[in-house]
Amino acid sequence: MLAKRIIPTILVRGQTAFKGPGFGAQCTRSVGSALAIARTHARRGVDELLILDIGATPEGRSPDFELVTALADGCFIPITVGGGVKSLDDIDALLRAGADKVAIGAEARRLHSTLIRDAADRFGAQAIVQIVELRTLGHSKYDLHAGELVIQAVDAEGLMGGYPQIEHTLGDFDQRLFKGPVIFSGGCSGPADMLAAIRAGADGVAAGALFQFTDTTPRDCARYLKANGVEVRL
Repeated sequence: MLAKRIIPTILVRGQTAFKGPGFGAQCTRSVGSALAIARTHARRGVDELLILDIGATPEGRSPDFELVTALADGCFIPITVGGGVKSLDDIDALLRAGADKVAIGAEARRLHSTLIRDAADRFGAQAIVQIVELRTLGHSKYDLHAGELVIQAVDAEGLMGGYPQIEHTLGDFDQRLFKGPVIFSGGCSGPADMLAAIRAGADGVAAGALFQFTDTTPRDCARYLKANGVEVRL
Protein backbone atom coordinates (compact mmCIF):
# COMPACT_ATOMS: atom_id res chain seq x y z
CA MET A 1 0.00 0.00 0.00
CA LEU A 2 1.33 3.42 -0.97
CA ALA A 3 1.74 5.86 1.89
CA LYS A 4 -0.68 8.76 1.98
CA ARG A 5 0.95 12.16 1.60
CA ILE A 6 0.65 15.27 3.77
CA ILE A 7 1.53 18.29 1.66
CA PRO A 8 2.11 21.81 3.05
CA THR A 9 0.91 24.49 0.61
CA ILE A 10 2.68 27.83 0.25
CA LEU A 11 0.92 30.62 -1.66
CA VAL A 12 3.47 33.13 -2.93
CA ARG A 13 3.62 36.48 -4.62
CA GLY A 14 7.19 37.52 -5.19
CA GLN A 15 9.38 36.43 -2.28
CA THR A 16 6.48 36.69 0.20
CA ALA A 17 4.04 33.98 1.31
CA PHE A 18 0.37 34.86 1.77
CA LYS A 19 -2.74 33.24 3.22
CA GLY A 20 -6.48 33.81 2.76
CA PRO A 21 -9.32 33.93 3.28
CA GLY A 22 -9.78 33.14 -0.35
CA PHE A 23 -7.32 32.69 -3.14
CA GLY A 24 -5.63 34.98 -5.63
CA ALA A 25 -6.48 38.68 -5.32
CA GLN A 26 -8.38 38.11 -2.05
CA CYS A 27 -5.33 36.54 -0.45
CA THR A 28 -3.61 39.57 1.06
CA ARG A 29 -2.36 38.49 4.48
CA SER A 30 1.42 38.23 4.47
CA VAL A 31 2.81 35.40 6.58
CA GLY A 32 6.49 36.03 5.97
CA SER A 33 9.28 34.89 3.71
CA ALA A 34 8.36 32.08 1.31
CA LEU A 35 11.97 30.86 1.44
CA ALA A 36 11.99 30.70 5.24
CA ILE A 37 8.69 28.80 5.36
CA ALA A 38 9.81 26.33 2.69
CA ARG A 39 13.09 25.68 4.49
CA THR A 40 11.32 25.13 7.78
CA HIS A 41 9.14 22.47 6.17
CA ALA A 42 12.19 20.93 4.51
CA ARG A 43 13.97 20.64 7.86
CA ARG A 44 10.91 18.85 9.21
CA GLY A 45 11.18 16.30 6.41
CA VAL A 46 7.69 16.73 4.96
CA ASP A 47 6.55 14.52 2.10
CA GLU A 48 6.61 17.37 -0.43
CA LEU A 49 5.65 21.02 -0.93
CA LEU A 50 2.96 22.57 -3.14
CA ILE A 51 4.01 26.10 -4.09
CA LEU A 52 1.46 28.22 -5.97
CA ASP A 53 2.22 31.68 -7.37
CA ILE A 54 -1.09 33.47 -6.77
CA GLY A 55 0.04 36.61 -8.60
CA ALA A 56 1.16 35.13 -11.90
CA THR A 57 -2.18 34.49 -13.64
CA PRO A 58 -3.97 37.67 -12.43
CA GLU A 59 -0.93 39.74 -13.45
CA GLY A 60 -0.61 37.98 -16.80
CA ARG A 61 2.98 36.95 -16.22
CA SER A 62 5.01 33.78 -16.28
CA PRO A 63 6.04 31.91 -13.12
CA ASP A 64 8.82 33.39 -10.99
CA PHE A 65 11.64 31.10 -12.09
CA GLU A 66 14.22 32.77 -9.85
CA LEU A 67 12.07 32.15 -6.79
CA VAL A 68 11.71 28.48 -7.70
CA THR A 69 15.48 28.18 -8.08
CA ALA A 70 15.95 29.72 -4.65
CA LEU A 71 13.28 27.48 -3.10
CA ALA A 72 14.76 24.34 -4.61
CA ASP A 73 18.32 25.20 -3.57
CA GLY A 74 19.16 23.00 -0.61
CA CYS A 75 15.55 21.83 -0.24
CA PHE A 76 15.87 18.09 -0.60
CA ILE A 77 12.19 17.24 -0.78
CA PRO A 78 9.90 17.09 -3.83
CA ILE A 79 8.44 20.43 -4.92
CA THR A 80 5.35 20.95 -7.06
CA VAL A 81 5.09 24.46 -8.52
CA GLY A 82 2.12 26.15 -10.19
CA GLY A 83 0.78 29.55 -11.14
CA GLY A 84 1.03 31.28 -14.51
CA VAL A 85 1.99 28.12 -16.40
CA LYS A 86 0.86 28.66 -20.01
CA SER A 87 3.34 26.86 -22.24
CA LEU A 88 5.77 23.99 -22.63
CA ASP A 89 8.57 26.53 -22.28
CA ASP A 90 7.22 27.55 -18.85
CA ILE A 91 7.14 23.91 -17.76
CA ASP A 92 10.64 23.27 -19.07
CA ALA A 93 11.97 26.33 -17.25
CA LEU A 94 10.31 25.32 -13.96
CA LEU A 95 11.72 21.80 -14.13
CA ARG A 96 15.16 23.20 -14.92
CA ALA A 97 14.80 25.60 -11.97
CA GLY A 98 14.33 22.65 -9.62
CA ALA A 99 10.62 21.81 -9.59
CA ASP A 100 9.88 18.09 -9.48
CA LYS A 101 6.32 18.54 -10.76
CA VAL A 102 4.46 21.37 -12.45
CA ALA A 103 0.83 22.18 -11.58
CA ILE A 104 -1.44 23.55 -14.31
CA GLY A 105 -4.76 25.18 -13.43
CA ALA A 106 -6.08 28.15 -15.40
CA GLU A 107 -4.56 27.08 -18.71
CA ALA A 108 -6.03 23.58 -18.35
CA ARG A 109 -9.48 25.14 -17.99
CA ARG A 110 -9.14 27.05 -21.27
CA LEU A 111 -11.29 25.64 -24.05
CA HIS A 112 -9.37 23.37 -26.44
CA SER A 113 -6.14 23.61 -24.45
CA THR A 114 -3.83 20.65 -25.08
CA LEU A 115 -1.08 21.78 -22.72
CA ILE A 116 -1.39 18.91 -20.24
CA ARG A 117 -1.41 16.28 -22.97
CA ASP A 118 1.53 17.90 -24.76
CA ALA A 119 3.43 18.31 -21.49
CA ALA A 120 2.88 14.69 -20.50
CA ASP A 121 4.13 13.57 -23.90
CA ARG A 122 7.26 15.71 -23.60
CA PHE A 123 8.14 15.52 -19.90
CA GLY A 124 6.27 12.43 -18.69
CA ALA A 125 2.94 12.29 -16.88
CA GLN A 126 4.68 11.93 -13.52
CA ALA A 127 5.82 15.57 -13.82
CA ILE A 128 2.41 17.05 -14.60
CA VAL A 129 -0.33 17.91 -12.09
CA GLN A 130 -3.76 19.30 -12.99
CA ILE A 131 -5.51 21.62 -10.54
CA VAL A 132 -9.31 21.53 -10.64
CA GLU A 133 -11.36 23.99 -8.60
CA LEU A 134 -14.03 22.36 -6.47
CA ARG A 135 -16.61 25.00 -7.40
CA THR A 136 -16.31 24.05 -11.08
CA LEU A 137 -15.94 20.32 -10.54
CA GLY A 138 -19.31 19.42 -12.04
CA HIS A 139 -18.48 20.94 -15.42
CA SER A 140 -14.70 20.72 -15.50
CA LYS A 141 -12.83 18.73 -18.10
CA TYR A 142 -10.17 16.34 -16.90
CA ASP A 143 -7.12 15.56 -18.92
CA LEU A 144 -6.35 11.89 -18.42
CA HIS A 145 -2.74 12.55 -19.43
CA ALA A 146 -1.95 14.29 -16.11
CA GLY A 147 -0.12 12.18 -13.59
CA GLU A 148 -1.90 13.67 -10.59
CA LEU A 149 -4.95 15.77 -9.76
CA VAL A 150 -5.39 18.40 -7.06
CA ILE A 151 -9.02 19.20 -6.19
CA GLN A 152 -8.81 22.68 -4.72
CA ALA A 153 -11.60 24.13 -2.58
CA VAL A 154 -10.73 27.72 -3.43
CA ASP A 155 -13.58 29.29 -1.46
CA ALA A 156 -12.48 27.44 1.69
CA GLU A 157 -8.82 28.43 1.33
CA GLY A 158 -7.35 29.86 4.53
CA LEU A 159 -10.56 29.56 6.58
CA MET A 160 -9.71 26.32 8.39
CA GLY A 161 -13.38 25.36 8.38
CA GLY A 162 -12.78 21.81 7.18
CA TYR A 163 -12.46 20.31 3.71
CA PRO A 164 -15.89 20.90 2.11
CA GLN A 165 -18.02 18.22 0.46
CA ILE A 166 -15.34 15.56 0.83
CA GLU A 167 -17.39 12.40 0.53
CA HIS A 168 -19.67 13.74 -2.20
CA THR A 169 -16.76 15.17 -4.19
CA LEU A 170 -14.45 12.19 -4.07
CA GLY A 171 -17.29 9.70 -4.38
CA ASP A 172 -18.42 11.40 -7.57
CA PHE A 173 -14.90 11.69 -8.87
CA ASP A 174 -14.14 7.99 -8.35
CA GLN A 175 -16.67 7.24 -11.08
CA ARG A 176 -14.48 8.96 -13.63
CA LEU A 177 -11.65 7.48 -15.63
CA PHE A 178 -8.72 9.25 -13.98
CA LYS A 179 -6.45 6.66 -12.37
CA GLY A 180 -3.70 8.82 -10.89
CA PRO A 181 -3.40 10.11 -7.31
CA VAL A 182 -6.00 12.63 -6.15
CA ILE A 183 -5.06 15.32 -3.62
CA PHE A 184 -7.62 17.38 -1.68
CA SER A 185 -6.76 20.96 -0.80
CA GLY A 186 -8.42 23.95 0.87
CA GLY A 187 -9.94 24.48 4.32
CA CYS A 188 -8.19 21.86 6.43
CA SER A 189 -8.71 22.51 10.15
CA GLY A 190 -6.71 19.60 11.52
CA PRO A 191 -5.69 15.97 11.18
CA ALA A 192 -9.28 14.74 11.62
CA ASP A 193 -10.16 16.48 8.34
CA MET A 194 -7.23 14.75 6.68
CA LEU A 195 -8.39 11.38 7.96
CA ALA A 196 -11.90 12.02 6.61
CA ALA A 197 -10.54 12.96 3.18
CA ILE A 198 -8.32 9.89 3.02
CA ARG A 199 -11.16 7.60 4.10
CA ALA A 200 -13.27 9.18 1.35
CA GLY A 201 -10.64 8.24 -1.22
CA ALA A 202 -7.96 10.94 -1.31
CA ASP A 203 -4.38 9.81 -1.91
CA GLY A 204 -2.98 12.91 -0.27
CA VAL A 205 -4.06 16.01 1.65
CA ALA A 206 -2.75 19.56 1.43
CA ALA A 207 -2.90 22.28 4.07
CA GLY A 208 -1.51 25.78 4.41
CA ALA A 209 -3.14 27.94 7.10
CA LEU A 210 -3.18 25.00 9.51
CA PHE A 211 0.62 24.97 9.56
CA GLN A 212 0.93 28.77 9.62
CA PHE A 213 -1.61 29.80 12.25
CA THR A 214 -1.70 26.87 14.67
CA ASP A 215 0.87 24.78 16.53
CA THR A 216 -0.06 21.71 14.46
CA THR A 217 2.81 20.33 12.38
CA PRO A 218 2.84 17.88 9.47
CA ARG A 219 4.41 15.32 11.81
CA ASP A 220 1.52 15.74 14.27
CA CYS A 221 -0.86 14.99 11.41
CA ALA A 222 1.16 11.98 10.30
CA ARG A 223 1.13 10.54 13.81
CA TYR A 224 -2.63 11.02 14.05
CA LEU A 225 -3.21 9.31 10.71
CA LYS A 226 -0.86 6.47 11.66
CA ALA A 227 -2.72 5.97 14.93
CA ASN A 228 -5.93 5.65 12.93
CA GLY A 229 -4.62 2.99 10.60
CA VAL A 230 -3.44 5.10 7.69
CA GLU A 231 -0.11 4.26 6.06
CA VAL A 232 2.04 7.38 6.19
CA ARG A 233 5.72 8.19 6.21
CA LEU A 234 7.06 9.11 9.65
